[in-house]
Amino acid sequence: MSITASLDLAAAAAARPADTTMGSPPPARRARTGAAADRLFAGAARGAALLTLALLVAIMVSLLIGAWPAVRAFGLGFVTSAVWDPVQQQFGGLVMIYGTLMTSLIALVIAVPVSFGIALFLTELSPAWLKRPLGTAIELLAAIPSIVYGMWGLLVFAPILSAWVQQPLQRWFGGVPFLGSLFSGPPVGIGILSAGIILAIMIIPFIASVMRDVFEVTPAMLKESAYGLGATTWEVVSRVVLPYTRTGVIGGIMLGLGRALGETMAVTFVIGNMNQLNSLSVFEAANSITSALANEFAEAGPGLHQASLIYLGLVLFFITFVVLACSKLLLARLARSEGTRA
Repeated sequence: MSITASLDLAAAAAARPADTTMGSPPPARRARTGAAADRLFAGAARGAALLTLALLVAIMVSLLIGAWPAVRAFGLGFVTSAVWDPVQQQFGGLVMIYGTLMTSLIALVIAVPVSFGIALFLTELSPAWLKRPLGTAIELLAAIPSIVYGMWGLLVFAPILSAWVQQPLQRWFGGVPFLGSLFSGPPVGIGILSAGIILAIMIIPFIASVMRDVFEVTPAMLKESAYGLGATTWEVVSRVVLPYTRTGVIGGIMLGLGRALGETMAVTFVIGNMNQLNSLSVFEAANSITSALANEFAEAGPGLHQASLIYLGLVLFFITFVVLACSKLLLARLARSEGTRA
């Protein structure tokens, strides 16, 4: 073999990549930390859950301790008595409980259909160029402070409600037996209806945003299949979207209801803050649990007055718990009824 051929063979051997599969040591194996990380994460999650439960129990116990003098003095008759007289040391929470429940009910009756319409329009009917700005505008309503809603309700909305709604209704239905009492009251635009409408405006962004988000997670294949079979938009929403997303929809409604039950400043501005229940008129000035706490807690001295206010907070806590429990039972009943109808 010539020297030139030998040199060519040596260069080719040097250029060939070395075989690393034979004779070379295996790469260093990294230490496996997945099991330890999983245990740490599980412990942290369990601790967070237990901490939340402990805080809930602590709040309930502290409320019970603070309200115990009123509980011992009035018992369960506190929730059925309409007398609120700090001078005579006689306290009953019926007016506040009624105002809280009625304003929240009015807010839900108004807000749920409007929120459903907003979510339906944004997910099924809105043009692409309008969907994002309109959705952002709806979400921005949730960022407005509640005191701004209250001031707007007192200074702007209450005169409009008085002049264009309350006074005409009293003129038209003043002599009708039931409707006359329903629309009675001083035509000043503040009362239960005004507070309920302001609460509805406040909770619409929350409910509409949740409904929109859960409507958007519905698989497109399900909706397209329904459209392909000739279903209308309403049939797709009522028979495909709503059954698929009912848990999220009910959760959004409960979120709005919780917001309505716990709202303080906006209701304080427009409900009238009167601790008397003269009639069942929706225009009658009343009071709510949160507005009573905001107005009287700072001036209440130690004793039955302060304990009665804390008792109202305990009642509000119980109302919220009952509402959430009823929503869970409703969801469980809907889950059990799946598949019973063809």
